[in-house]
Amino acid sequence: MSTSLAELKQEPHPAITPIPLMQMATAFWGFKTLATAIDMDLFTRFSTSPMTPQELAQWFRIEERPAEMLLTGCAGLGLLCKQNGRYCNTPLAEKFLVRAGRYYFGGFVSMLNRRLYTGWDKLPEALSTNRPTTWDPDKQSSLFEGADPAMMQTFWQAMHSLSIFTARALGEAVDFNAFRNLLDVGGGSGAFDIELCLRYPNLSATVYDLPFVTEIAKGRVAEAGLGDRITTRSGDFFADAKYPPHDVILLSMIMHDWSEQEDRAILRKCYEALPPGGAVVISELLVNDEKTGPAPAALMSLNMLIETVGGRNYTPAEYRAWLGDIGFREVRVVWFEAPGANGVVIGYKPR
Repeated sequence: MSTSLAELKQEPHPAITPIPLMQMATAFWGFKTLATAIDMDLFTRFSTSPMTPQELAQWFRIEERPAEMLLTGCAGLGLLCKQNGRYCNTPLAEKFLVRAGRYYFGGFVSMLNRRLYTGWDKLPEALSTNRPTTWDPDKQSSLFEGADPAMMQTFWQAMHSLSIFTARALGEAVDFNAFRNLLDVGGGSGAFDIELCLRYPNLSATVYDLPFVTEIAKGRVAEAGLGDRITTRSGDFFADAKYPPHDVILLSMIMHDWSEQEDRAILRKCYEALPPGGAVVISELLVNDEKTGPAPAALMSLNMLIETVGGRNYTPAEYRAWLGDIGFREVRVVWFEAPGANGVVIGYKPR
């Protein structure tokens, strides 16, 4: 039976449209526009010298057509605005995408572009082999081996920026007043320790990580003027038999790198290093217990397929089970919103 034109006109507008699919399918357009602009150091240049498309074309020795299209694209993404005929940075770009800025985020975008973008292009391979695609475990001891030193430097700078804002959200959501000394296992640049010590004057902290990472942390701690309250300790949290005793231990964005067996081993060492009444704080992008999202945690979990041998993002229920098996009690979950995490799972060693 054919459908008449009149019947088609009377059909109500569909409640479901392909707009979400279009947004997902073209998401890489925005990413590559951002990444290209960062590779050109566009936002650093525009911080002091707003430009017209013609001026940009002359500066970068490109034709005016692509120069105008790039500027329009960046403006459409909310990264540039137009004043008196010239494009300049929006507050978002000025704060996070100018190279000399304290919160420069460009290194993270460059790492995604140069490393993970090609790795994600091989997602079907990762799914079929259950192996990372950004490095070869048969030839490399870790994903960091053989990485470009300059890229790693900008990456750690970006991670520091990301961690600052996540640490602030953590400090607001969880009360650390009951603790005096914090051990940050896999603490990276020390951003969490700096922010938590700034918020809690009675707290001291130790950044515990590989030697080349603790050197980065020492510089950041000195810049913050907290050398009297934050120390570093070089080590390998897998190879070391014990962790140094502290009354609260932070595991921030490291558990998703490892398998359940490896994470249980980390938690056992935490339990042994804590005094009665001490706590472990697991800060992560948590997948919900139904394993239906949220999207940032679910996609980060897929990223662990690309980047790790056995890691993934876990659920509060999984952490509760592991903590309970090891001996932790009063396990609770605190949700918050931050760039690098959406909540924490906290467990206490019985008194």
